[in-house]
Amino acid sequence: MEIKKLPHNHGKLPAGLLAEMPGKTAFENVADVFRMVSDGNRVQLFWLLCHCEECVADLSALMGLSSPALSHHLRILKNAGLIVSHREGREVRYTAATTPRAQAFHALIEDTVELSCPTGEEIAAAAFDSRMRDMTDIRDYMLSDLSRRETVDQLAARFHINRTTLKNEFKRAFGAPPAAYLRNAKMKKAMELLRTTDMALSEIATAVGYASQNKFTEAFRDASGVSPREYRALYRSGEQG
Repeated sequence: MEIKKLPHNHGKLPAGLLAEMPGKTAFENVADVFRMVSDGNRVQLFWLLCHCEECVADLSALMGLSSPALSHHLRILKNAGLIVSHREGREVRYTAATTPRAQAFHALIEDTVELSCPTGEEIAAAAFDSRMRDMTDIRDYMLSDLSRRETVDQLAARFHINRTTLKNEFKRAFGAPPAAYLRNAKMKKAMELLRTTDMALSEIATAVGYASQNKFTEAFRDASGVSPREYRALYRSGEQG
């Protein structure tokens, strides 16, 4: 660039500084990047994505923003090259880019507010706790009304979670996939009702979520080796004996 004669030459400018200084357009480009993260919610979102990979639904819940507002911020961050995304099943998940620019913004945020990055162990522990809370919420919902008939797809939609992720994480948490876990719970409840009440088999079938007595009888026999009627008779004969 053209070197202008200074009104006051104090002799303190590094040699060649003005000759190497970029033009105004370059600095405007830098200012445009900073304007991308001039919104507090956007900065918080970017910081979160530096430490996790999440979908729009989970990020909306974490930040208390509507999905459209959250998507708007994600689009701006992605256009700026600060975050990336990939599809997993039906979900699109987002995380911070690994570019020098993204890493520089990350460092700037944490330096400005005096934050320290969580360690890998802390992130893993927090993720595990979060998954366990999610799976516990799903299990509690399933057990809260055994008469309810809901598929894994419906559960996944209700809790805004990928179907495959739900099945895998639930099995990891409770030792069985959701459908098998629920079927076992229904059979345990049915056995309890057969032992402790005089409810008709059709009523018990409805109470544990079976559309007909025949379907309930078939499922009960598969689980216990005897029919519900035989189970009740065996239990009562044992009591009398």
